[in-house]
Amino acid sequence: MSKTSQQNPSTDASGVSVIHTQAHSSGLQQVPQLVPVSPGGGGKAVPPSKQGKKSSFVDRNSDEYRQRRERNNMAVKKSRLKSKQKAQDTLQRVNQLKEENERLEAKIKLLTKELSVLKDLFLEHAHNFADNVQPVGTETTTTTPENSGQ
Repeated sequence: MSKTSQQNPSTDASGVSVIHTQAHSSGLQQVPQLVPVSPGGGGKAVPPSKQGKKSSFVDRNSDEYRQRRERNNMAVKKSRLKSKQKAQDTLQRVNQLKEENERLEAKIKLLTKELSVLKDLFLEHAHNFADNVQPVGTETTTTTPENSGQ
């Protein structure tokens, strides 16, 4: 299968040339490639998320800057409190599970002892019962006065 491809170079607003390629015979879609415009290749291609951002000096005395910092500080505090609360909840849950595990282990020991006692009682009773039962072929018949006259 032969591939024929076309390259359509274009330049965007930030000075980065974008090469669009098309492959005719394959059904695959290709992603545009970012290539720096400068011939020396000394600069980096700028991702689309950073293209609209200003790289100028930020006035730290402006109201907008103070508002953004305040919102950010509140978000950081909220995030840290949430993280701390989650850690405390996890620790509390671990302690609850440890206590439950100890209770269950104690219950297992108690039930094991009870099983042992009941098993011993059963075996003793079964042994006594076996001693009192006569074998089937050795039964003695006794006649009672009620049965002899008939």
